[in-house]
Amino acid sequence: MKSSGQVAVQFCIDPALERLITQQFPAARAAGSFSPLTGLSGFSVQVSLEGLSLLARRAAGQQTMPGVDRQREYRLLRKLTASGLTPRVYGRNAHWLLLAWQPGEVLSAGQWDTWMEPLVSEIARLHRQPLSGYPLRLLPLLMCYWQRSQPAQRQIHWLRALKRCQRQGEPKPLRTAVLHMDIHCGNLIADGERLRLIDWEYAGDGDVALELAAIIMGNGLDAEQQQHLIAHYAHQQQFDYDPLRRQIDRWLPWLDLLATSWYELRWQQSGEHQFKTLAAEGWQRMSSG
Repeated sequence: MKSSGQVAVQFCIDPALERLITQQFPAARAAGSFSPLTGLSGFSVQVSLEGLSLLARRAAGQQTMPGVDRQREYRLLRKLTASGLTPRVYGRNAHWLLLAWQPGEVLSAGQWDTWMEPLVSEIARLHRQPLSGYPLRLLPLLMCYWQRSQPAQRQIHWLRALKRCQRQGEPKPLRTAVLHMDIHCGNLIADGERLRLIDWEYAGDGDVALELAAIIMGNGLDAEQQQHLIAHYAHQQQFDYDPLRRQIDRWLPWLDLLATSWYELRWQQSGEHQFKTLAAEGWQRMSSG
């Protein structure tokens, strides 16, 4: 995978990561190169050993976002190993998860239409897998963002949106399946003629319409692209278009609040201006909605 997130800087290797690599690859003795990766979540390192590339994902830290659990991620990926949909899992310890590096090219926004149908086929394959045993619940996650935020930074629009979600309750699923829940161009890798999904840290079992809603929101799809996505998925999974579309629309306000809460907490943790801007845009939408 070629990633614009790779950072060419001096990097101090965590001894816990060295130990994990040595346990899995004794001959390597952790004598490789290490490159920290940037990204919205961060906490990842590319490891290059002789003839092998790995991805190490940090397990714990003060800035770990709600909903991220490397032990759950490890177990879910192990359950999906036979599907061929996920990267190979090499091992984990209390501090790191070690995966195979996915080769290929990260998709750009301009390639979305070209890869739409292969993506839907990949999602449909995922949604046909046995459930992972890790149910996704948005309301507890939303409450966790609120509780972990700085009280002085809590918007009145945030509280109102939370209370509205509490009153309504989460939409009853049309069909429950294993969801990736973070499908955007940065997590899509073109590997030859196949599209691969990476970054499974938010995956779990939930409504298939929630996955589609997250794709629509996370990629800013226009009306034509939305129609194409929903119609192709409905055909592959034997859904009627209109009920699926209505269910997706029920989830969109939940996801808008989830994304805005994520940006708000990430800004408070990191101080990075891009997250402050994205959070402000979300609160503005909610105040005018």
